[in-house]
Amino acid sequence: MNLVIVEDDINMRKSLEIALGEYEEFKIKSYKSATEALKKIDSDTDLIITDINMPGMDGLEFVKTCENKYDFIIMTGNATLNRAIEAMRLGVKDFLTKPFDIETLVEAIKRAKIIREKTADKKPKNQNNNKNTGFFSTSEKLEQTLKLSKKAAKTDASVMFFGESGVGKEVFSRFIHENSQRFDKPFVAINMAAIPANLIESELFGFEKGAFTDANATKIGLFEVANGGTLFLDEIGEMPYEIQAKLLRALQEKEITRLGSTKNVKIDVRIISATNANLDEKIKNGDFRSDLYYRLNTVPINIPPLRERKEEILGIANKVLEQTCQEYNFENKCLSKEAEKTLLEYNYPGNIRELISIVQRACILSEGNEILSQDLFLEARTFKKDVKNLEKELLEQILKELDFDKQKAANELGMSLEILEKKIKQYQIKE
Repeated sequence: MNLVIVEDDINMRKSLEIALGEYEEFKIKSYKSATEALKKIDSDTDLIITDINMPGMDGLEFVKTCENKYDFIIMTGNATLNRAIEAMRLGVKDFLTKPFDIETLVEAIKRAKIIREKTADKKPKNQNNNKNTGFFSTSEKLEQTLKLSKKAAKTDASVMFFGESGVGKEVFSRFIHENSQRFDKPFVAINMAAIPANLIESELFGFEKGAFTDANATKIGLFEVANGGTLFLDEIGEMPYEIQAKLLRALQEKEITRLGSTKNVKIDVRIISATNANLDEKIKNGDFRSDLYYRLNTVPINIPPLRERKEEILGIANKVLEQTCQEYNFENKCLSKEAEKTLLEYNYPGNIRELISIVQRACILSEGNEILSQDLFLEARTFKKDVKNLEKELLEQILKELDFDKQKAANELGMSLEILEKKIKQYQIKE
């Protein structure tokens, strides 16, 4: 795949060159400016990865100038987020907020490639088989979930996923999007638990310049970013009650109003939501609107936890092991019979996310080419630990792996930094 990197910061540009150069399938050219790139890029280019804030011609002008000749991924800092969002309306395939890790960029590249191939081949949107689902392994229960997801993908009905944290709700949401009629339009995700309550409204609906203090420029909301495509509302149960009425109106009227504006903006967005909360209980307690629940829950789909899909564990583990060896240029490693037995016996309170972490850690830390049971570091865990102890262990594990970077850990765990800090204090977790 022929990639072009356009970035004026030489350190960032070289870092991306080196990191992406580790992947044999990528052929990379890089330029320090959009002007230079326009002079040298050719028709063999598959994808352009560009910063948005550059001297001379900026990323947005660059996208406009190319007139849909190339696919784009935009890199942006928070200060220029709304300009990146505007670029997505021009057909940009994805945008990444700095700082991001290389795996996130690679996944964005792969998504853009899938869309490009589908568009080029003009394939029917509903004929993907399980080999192309993106799931490492399947079980009877997962097949049932996939079957429901495929049916939902053929329609524009609102879907709500139920399941524990880490079971793959966003993965299934992307699966529905990529197998729907909207596959070549944006897929935009927002986690309600990861955004301060006072910012959710502006994130969803946008605002006009001068709408409030510090509103120095107009910002386009995520509804407009996702126009024509899919908006994934993760942890919907955490949405503030006062915002729920505005969301309901947007869904009913198919239009939104930016903060500080009197003008309505028409939208065409498919909504997929997800929760691990008991929404029935929240409705009884007056924390969640029943009318919004019924609007979002047209097609309810439950994703069972990994402990109920044991036959998937080794398939997922072996695929993660293979990918980790490739990523770090290790010789191929395999699981010993004892390690397989240990993995199958463990209960996975963190579900697939935890399994992936366990296998990646074992691959990196193991000495030989065979991963032993002790390399998994699961021997000290018992299956009778209460939920609080399991949560504490998971938090400690993630924080240790990320050198106690709380923001990265919060992102990994799908929770706000404020909630993570409360849990660290609650469990007396020390650096």
